[in-house]
Amino acid sequence: MELLHLNKAFTLIEPGPVVLVSTYDGRKNNVMTISWTMVTDFTPTFALTTGPWNSSFRALCETRECVIALPTVDMIDTVVGVGTCSGADTDKFAKFGLTPMPGRQVRAPLIRECLANIECKVIDLVEQHNIVVLQGVAAWIDPARAERRTLHAVGDGTFVVDGERIDRAQAMRAKLPDLD
Repeated sequence: MELLHLNKAFTLIEPGPVVLVSTYDGRKNNVMTISWTMVTDFTPTFALTTGPWNSSFRALCETRECVIALPTVDMIDTVVGVGTCSGADTDKFAKFGLTPMPGRQVRAPLIRECLANIECKVIDLVEQHNIVVLQGVAAWIDPARAERRTLHAVGDGTFVVDGERIDRAQAMRAKLPDLD
């Protein structure tokens, strides 16, 4: 074993796919890139980490709703671009050619170019750690989308791409809740 600087430890535990989170503040749509997300149990409850340094955070706190959109590997430049500019002075939907679509449960837009979208309502804000807990209220997937591989941020400017799936569902079936 070789000693790893402690401030790099987070790069060892990759939390999940990079997502785009859209908001609507009553005047305009915005979108941010988030790499720190998690699911809680086998429910449509999710958590993400962001904070007041992010211009979408205010809309998220005020409207208490958003859309989690799952971009695929072919969208990497869009994902990085969205994450490296501010919605305070940039219309990110226009700049990155993203198409907003109306949701059914929230005013924040779905993103047509993404593989899937989850409409969410904020159910808790853990201010001490800048954690936003979300309840999914509707989910959408594009079955015609050929590219399905998602991106995972390592945290140092590099990404891992989903690879081969290994199926052990039958062996786990008795241990998992009914997900149908």
